[in-house]
This record gives sequence, structure tokens and C-alpha cells, in this order.
Amino acid sequence: MTAQHAGPSGAPVELPVVAAGREPLTTTLSEQDGAVVRRTVLPSGARVLTEAMPGQRSATVGCWVGVGSRDEDRGHFGSTHFLEHLLFKGTERRDAMDIATAFDAVGGEANAATGKEHTTYYARVLDADLPMAIDVVTDMVTSAVLDEDDFTSEREVILEELAMNDDDPADVAHEKFAELVLGAHPLGRPIGGTPDTIRAVGRGDVWEHYRAHYRPSTLVFTAAGGLDHDEVVDLVQAELSRAAGDLGEAAPAPRRTGGTPSGGLERGQALVVERSTEQAHVLIGMTGITATDERRFQLSVLNAVLGGGMSSRLFQEVREKRGLAYSVYSFNANYADSGYVGLYAGCSPAKAGQVADLMLAELVKLAQDGLDSEELQRGIGQLAGGLVLGLEDSGSRMNRLGKSELVHGQFLDVDGVLQRVRSVTAEEVRTLAGELLSRPRSVAVVGPFSDDTPFTGVLQ
Repeated sequence: MTAQHAGPSGAPVELPVVAAGREPLTTTLSEQDGAVVRRTVLPSGARVLTEAMPGQRSATVGCWVGVGSRDEDRGHFGSTHFLEHLLFKGTERRDAMDIATAFDAVGGEANAATGKEHTTYYARVLDADLPMAIDVVTDMVTSAVLDEDDFTSEREVILEELAMNDDDPADVAHEKFAELVLGAHPLGRPIGGTPDTIRAVGRGDVWEHYRAHYRPSTLVFTAAGGLDHDEVVDLVQAELSRAAGDLGEAAPAPRRTGGTPSGGLERGQALVVERSTEQAHVLIGMTGITATDERRFQLSVLNAVLGGGMSSRLFQEVREKRGLAYSVYSFNANYADSGYVGLYAGCSPAKAGQVADLMLAELVKLAQDGLDSEELQRGIGQLAGGLVLGLEDSGSRMNRLGKSELVHGQFLDVDGVLQRVRSVTAEEVRTLAGELLSRPRSVAVVGPFSDDTPFTGVLQ
């Protein structure tokens, strides 16, 4: 096994997508506070990243596939989310009960998550049970059978899931907001599909999607907790060989290319979904920045100051001073070639227009007047504390490794992230707020309204 070593703490470590050759290629990415992060590229193109955490008696392992809802071809819409369900239904070696009992019998938990750009299957177990978890998760991902009867029954389960989401007006508002801001971009499609696409997709379509995207070269295994990296690599290699036989040699699948944000609208739009709800759910926003944009740290600080906590501007102005909403916050989503920023409030329908104006006004003030040093330091402190506290959990560390590999293409240790966050200036935040405001704004509302008249004032 060829080994390489990382640079100094705090410096980004590039994660090249290159073939390993005949022997696994291993790099030590970070050694910090006793925790060691290592990465191995296998000859098959699969990648394994681990973070060994001294003293941990548990471990979380995930298998990431760099495919999400945006990658579905016409006729395959909804297939990615369909697979998330079906991979728990059985393999050539296990049925659904075997998969469930494998984790229940050791007090572990297993789940999956479908995103717009990647899908994750993961499990958290005691450190002694990590070999079992790697075995089962790898078996699910590589050897699913997609039985026709299971497909038919799971279609009904997914339709019920979509109906449940549609009964939640806040979920509807967020879904419509993403569709509105991103326009015709594939990222604007709902992750879970729609009732029409789920009814239309066939078992053969989902099977084609599975075989096209679930290959060793597309897989990234990440694990954190009480573990040994070399042991994890050997286990993954053995399970992949069991599933596919002679794996051969291949380069890892290339990452998505980033660039200037694409998608979105040339002019702002308002969309109202009429529902007889007690609350109105109001979202205002615009396209944001990409996942690899260096300004993502500035955007994180902007989000913390604007609507990220109880001391944020939105919370103080809309809830504390005026009592107009219980839930009010800002958020952002970043992808390879697009993204969006949004402001949300749930409020009385009679006050919805006023709340929309107030939320936008706070972003305008941030862009025009900036923020003082105390507010800046409070936002930075919120992010720094949240980062460190989040890393107390092996699942958070497992996720960080997966995103480093699939999204950013580089690994930053905790010191490196903290340095980036703490270097953000008030002027950078103000400038970014102004850039966001220069873009077409859209507003999505769910509530008892027959038209968009109360909300068009927030549009350009």
C-alpha cells in the first residue's frame, strides 16, 4: 500500500481523482488532537476515507454515491429516491428482515439520505460491530435485486411519503421556492419526484439508473469513530470483491465541475399556493453561490448574522421586537454549479405582506450599512462553536469526509476551517449581501391567498 503524508495543519489538502494503479494509494490528510484522517484510493476506483477518534466506542460508516435527483434522465425521474428505499428491501444474500435485524441485534441504526447531487447509505454501531456494518451496507449498495413485488409495494410507500410532505405547508413552501428560484435547472426538480413521475417510472427504469450509477468507481466509503483505517480498507476491498469478483483497475469517477452559478430566473417572480392554513409560510430569496466558491465562509457568516440564531437580525426584528412570527430564519443551499439563499417566516396571513417586507429590509440594511465588529464576532463565534460541537459526533465527522471528497475536492481540518471563518471581514459580508440583492428576487407563499398582490413589493 503506497503511503503519502499531508502538509501542515490548517492547510487544505487536495484530493486528486486519479487511478491508484495496482496497489491502493493511501494519504494521511490530518493528524490533530489524536484524531487521524486518512484516504485510500483503491485500484477499482472506490475511495475510502476514515477518521480514527481515540477513545470512541462507536463508529459511523457511510457509502456515498455521487448521483442525485439532478442526474435523472427523462423517464427516470424519481429513480434516485426510489433506490434509497429499494436498497433496504434485499440483496442476493439478504432479505429486508435480514438487513433490519443485523442492526437491531446490536443496538445499531441504519438509514439513507437522497440529495440533489449525491446519495448516502450509513450506519452507526459499536466499534466491534463495524465489520458487520461495512458488510451489510456494501452488500446493499452493490448487490440489490430490486424485486418486482418489492418495487410495486414500495411505490405505494413513496406515494404516501410524498402525500405526507404535501400535507406540510412549510415543506410545500420550501419545495416551491427551490423550483421558483432555480427555474428550469435540474436542481429545481423535487428530490423525491412527484406523484406523477413515481407512478410513471418502471422497475426497469430504476434498474437502468442503478446499474448506470452504482459502480465501484463511483463509490466513496467514509467512516469515523473507533476504527483502524487499514482494517476498514481491507473490509471494503473484500466486500467489493465478493460482490463483483475481479474488480480490475479504474480511475475514480470524476467530480462535478463547478463554475459560475447557472439556472435561476431573469426576473423575479411571485408564486402563491392557496391553502386554508392558520399560518402563512413566506420565503424570499435569490440564486446564491456554488459549493466550491471561496465566499462560502463569508456566506456562512452572513447567514449567521442575518437569520442563524436568537440574536440574528431576523429573529430580533420580526419575533422579539414585533411578535409577528414564531419561526423566522435565513438559509442557503450550495451545489456544484448553482445555489440559493432564502429568508423564511411562518406568520399570521394578515401579517404576511408586512413580514415579507421586514425580512427583505434586513437584508437591504446589511448590504447598505454593513455590520459592526461585535455583530461580526458574534456570527463568527456561532459558526466556530457549532463546528467544534458538531464534531463531537462520529456521524458529523463521517459526513464531513464525504462532502470533502465528493463536493469540495479538498480536505480542511478543523484548524483550517476555523481560520477561514475567523478571517471573514465585515466588508466582505456587506459586499456579498449587496451582490445577492442585485439578483432577481423571488417569493413563494403557501397560505389562504387567492393572488400574489401582498408580496410583489419584494420583487425587483
